[in-house]
Amino acid sequence: MCAKATMEEFEALLNDSLAIDTPQEGSVVRGKVIAIEAGQAIIDVGYKMEGRVDLKEFAAPGEAPEIAVGDEVEVYLDRVENARGEAVISREKARREEAWDRLEKAYAAEQRVDGVIFGRVKGGFTVDLGGAVAFLPGSQVDVRPVRDAGPLMGMKQPFQILKMDRRRGNIVVSRRAILEESRAEQRAEVIGKLTEGDVVDGVVKNITEYGAFVDLGGVDGLLHVTDMAWRRVNHPSEILAIGETVKVQVIKINKETHRISLGMKQLQDDPWDAVERKYAIGTVHKGRVTNITDYGAFVELEPGVEGLVHVSEMSWTKKNVHPGKIVSTSQEVDVMVLEIDSAKRRVSLGLKQTMRNPWEVFAETHPVGTQIEGEVKNITEFGLFVGLDNDIDGMVHLSDLSWDQRGEDAIQNYRKGDVVRAAVTEVDIDKERISLSIKALGDDTFSEAIDGVKRGSIVTVNVTAIEDGGIEVEYNGMKAFIRRSDLSRDRAEQRPERFQVGDHVDARVTNVDSKTRRLGLSIKAREIAEEKEAVEQYGSSDSGASLGDILGAALKDRN
Repeated sequence: MCAKATMEEFEALLNDSLAIDTPQEGSVVRGKVIAIEAGQAIIDVGYKMEGRVDLKEFAAPGEAPEIAVGDEVEVYLDRVENARGEAVISREKARREEAWDRLEKAYAAEQRVDGVIFGRVKGGFTVDLGGAVAFLPGSQVDVRPVRDAGPLMGMKQPFQILKMDRRRGNIVVSRRAILEESRAEQRAEVIGKLTEGDVVDGVVKNITEYGAFVDLGGVDGLLHVTDMAWRRVNHPSEILAIGETVKVQVIKINKETHRISLGMKQLQDDPWDAVERKYAIGTVHKGRVTNITDYGAFVELEPGVEGLVHVSEMSWTKKNVHPGKIVSTSQEVDVMVLEIDSAKRRVSLGLKQTMRNPWEVFAETHPVGTQIEGEVKNITEFGLFVGLDNDIDGMVHLSDLSWDQRGEDAIQNYRKGDVVRAAVTEVDIDKERISLSIKALGDDTFSEAIDGVKRGSIVTVNVTAIEDGGIEVEYNGMKAFIRRSDLSRDRAEQRPERFQVGDHVDARVTNVDSKTRRLGLSIKAREIAEEKEAVEQYGSSDSGASLGDILGAALKDRN
C-alpha cells in the first residue's frame, strides 16, 4: 500500500513538472540578480537556470550601469544551456525587443520618441531609442545645416520616426521634424502678433549674398539687400554684422508660408522725393562712379540716387569703346542731368555734355580755307582720315587728293602715319564731319589751261603724237586726244597719217569735263560748224548757189 501511494505521488509530481510552462528559446523572461562579479551580473531566470550578462548592457550610452543584487530584470533567453551548463541570456536583446514593441506603437500613433545620439556614421548619426538603434540622416538633424553636431550628442531629446522595418531592423528618425513643428507653432504665435508696417527690433542671425535673416523673437524675417538702404549695397556685410541688433519694418507677411519680408530703408526719408527739385534738367553735378557695365556707367549723385550715363553719352569722340576705358569705379566725375523719370526712379546723365563739342570748337578755330597739318590715321577705299586736335578726324576724299591724278591712283602715294597738309573745306557739326582737301593747296593746272574755254570754242592745238585711233594733241600744256572719226567731215580725210607731229590744228571744243580733267576736241565738229555758219551768212544751196561758191565766198571774206 505504501509502495503504491509512493508511486502515485511520484507520478503526480512528474505530471506537475511536465505541466509547467518552461520558457522557450528566443523569448523574454524575468530574472533576479543574485550576484555581480568580474564585470558581469549573474541572473537567476528560474527553472533552475542561471546566466551571465555584461554590466555594460545595463547602462545607457555614456552612463554607468545601474544594477544591484536583488534587482529584477527582463532578459532575452537565447539558449537554455551552453557548454558550461548556463543559460545564454542578453539584456540588450531584451531591451531591443521591448523597444521595438514600444516604437511600433509610437510609430502607428505618430508620437514622438526619446533617444540619444551616440555615434557618427556615413551620411548621418546613430540614435539609441531605449534599446533599438535608429539612423538619423544628416539632413534631418536641424532645419539648417549643422557644422558641429558635438553639442547634440549624448543628450536625451525627442525624435520623430519617419520609417521602420522590423524584419530588416531599420529605423529612420528625424530631429528636424520636431524642430519645424515647434518652430511652426512658435512662428504662428509670433506672426499672429505682427502686422504689416510694424517697426520691431531684431537680431541679425545669418547673412547671405542676397540679404540677411533677422530673428524677431522666434521667427526669422528676410531683409533683402535692396531694402537695406536707399543707396546701392553690393553685399549685406557692408552695413550688417551677425549678432547685431537692428530696427526693421515689417513690409509683408505671407500667412500661408509664414514668410516675413523686412526693410530698413523704409525707416529713412526717400531721397527720390526731392530728386526733381534738386537735380533740374540741364544742370551739372558731381557724382561718384559706382558700377560699370557694357552699356554705360552708374553714377551716384547722393546716397540712394543713382543715374545712368549711357555709353553714347560718355564721349564725343570715343564711340565704340567700353565704358571702363573712359571712367573707373569710385572715380568722381561731372555729369549733366538729361532726363528724370521719378516713377521708374531713373535719371539719365551725360558725361560728354560737360565738355564742349570738339567739332564746334574746331569750326570756331578753323574756318573754311584754314590750312591744317595732321597724321594719316586710316586709309579707306574712299579717302584718307587725318587726325586733328581733340581726338577728332578729318577726311580727305579721293576727289580732293590731286588735280592731275585719279583719286584711286593718288591715294597710293600715302601711308598710314604720314604727316600731310590740307585745307578745311567744310565742317558739319551735326554730322560730326570735317572735309579736307589736299589738292586745294596746289594750283589747278586744268582750270588754268582751259581758262575762258567753253563748249563750242575753237582752239588751236599742237599735234604731239600720231596713233591708229587718232591723234594726240596739246593745248596750253594739257594733253587731249582727237579720235579718227573726229579728224574730218570727209571720211576719206579721216586718216591720222595725214598729220605730222608739230602741226597746228584748229579744233572745236565738244566737252569740258572738270571731274575727269579732260578736254573733248573735234576737227569734224569745227568743219560742220563753219559750214553751217557760211550757209547762214552767204546764202543756201536752195537759192542756186553751190556749196563751193558759198564756202569760197566765206573764205574770201575771211582772208
